[in-house]
Amino acid sequence: MKTILVLGAGQGGIVTARELIKHSGNEEDINLVKILVFEKEETNVYSPSLPWVMVGKSKEAEITERTDKLDASGLEVIKGQIENIDPENVTVTVKGKQFKGDHMVISLGVAQTDAFDLRRYGFNFFKLKGAQDFHSKLKIFKGGEIAILVSSLPFKSPAAPYEAAMLIEDFVRKNNLQRNTTVSVYTPEAGPMEFAGAEASIELRALLEKKGINFYPNHDLKAVSGNSLEFSNGKTYSYDLLAYTPKHQLPEVIKNSGLAGNSGWIEVNNHTLETKFEDVYAIGDSTHLSADNGSVLPKIGVFARQQAAVVAHNIGRKMVNQEPDQTFVPEGKYFVEAGEGKASEIGGKFSATGKNDVKMKTPAQWGHFSKWWDEKFWFFKNF
Repeated sequence: MKTILVLGAGQGGIVTARELIKHSGNEEDINLVKILVFEKEETNVYSPSLPWVMVGKSKEAEITERTDKLDASGLEVIKGQIENIDPENVTVTVKGKQFKGDHMVISLGVAQTDAFDLRRYGFNFFKLKGAQDFHSKLKIFKGGEIAILVSSLPFKSPAAPYEAAMLIEDFVRKNNLQRNTTVSVYTPEAGPMEFAGAEASIELRALLEKKGINFYPNHDLKAVSGNSLEFSNGKTYSYDLLAYTPKHQLPEVIKNSGLAGNSGWIEVNNHTLETKFEDVYAIGDSTHLSADNGSVLPKIGVFARQQAAVVAHNIGRKMVNQEPDQTFVPEGKYFVEAGEGKASEIGGKFSATGKNDVKMKTPAQWGHFSKWWDEKFWFFKNF
């Protein structure tokens, strides 16, 4: 019996496992392929909904599910911290036990750390607790400077800071705090979501400014204290309430495995997601995919899902001695919450030349409903 090791039960890992079931021939009580999913977290969090948690639009029970509910015919969740990855021998070690596979798919995402000891001063809204704690403070906020800080690049879900800013502005307005409250975004980026291309970035910036949200690009954080942010351009700004993106880096267990490339991330074949090790693939946020012009694809969930489907399909063909025949094409759409019960659809093709054909639509209620439905369908389909 073939064994496939899927490392990580985030969006990419879950789609990989579910798609592998389709291609494996496994049926109820008939398992032709063993699929092992390795995950350290007891609870699975749907991270695209964390900005809603920040403003009280979603509760923990609505955006979480028990990881063990992923278990299915031929699919088993192995809980615990991954202690070692040996890509050369296609093995992984958890709690001292070694698991050997015929194929391995790495989808461990990023490790989050707090540069500048930011946890002392604000809230990491890329974690459930950070988003919840921010909301607790926002509920009793009496007015002042609210700062959304991008602490370093790159970071996953690159629309999240702008969603957070617009949802917070909506909360401030609805609670009659706008007279003595400002919402500001500080980022090292030259423009919001600049990866999407100039047109979409300019449109998003215009939307922020229309809502009265201050946008400060090219601001690299230098130091932080209990009431101010200092940037490398010499500018300093005060704040009363701070939400921030953490520093993103490759998980230590991957760094120690020989999989990390010169970029500091796992470098893979742009089309097949194969690593330099045979039968070992990597997808999602832990990878580095560059275009022909040197630009790097953003770390967004829609790409992780697409990559997962391609890898699972090609592994399925390999298991029956057929040639892999699918390649990853970076295109798709996602929704950016804009407040007032509306969201913008952003989508298109991320070209191999770096000249992206990505468009941003005007915020609409159907966009908000589409994002809400994505969340509900995700849990319905996978748990």
